[in-house]
Amino acid sequence: MREMSAMQGFAASMAPVLFKAACPDCRSRFELAAGALRLAIGASRRTTFYSFTCPECGSSVRKPAGERIVELLTGGGVRTLRLHTTV
Repeated sequence: MREMSAMQGFAASMAPVLFKAACPDCRSRFELAAGALRLAIGASRRTTFYSFTCPECGSSVRKPAGERIVELLTGGGVRTLRLHTTV
């Protein structure tokens, strides 16, 4: 049995994260790297969403993001923008 060094294990665990997504316009299904997604966190459910550009048809896609989606995207390295409201 071959042993894995700590650095080899670390490198293996740093594999890029891919997220499954679909386009509502062309109905394509695909995987996107974290860099292809953007997450906006607002003060409410209506203002919290993620967005991407469909690699098949080029449409801009915006979808709502609940707590679980926010957790998965931030944990996977998706760039996040926190929206501030003025009250």
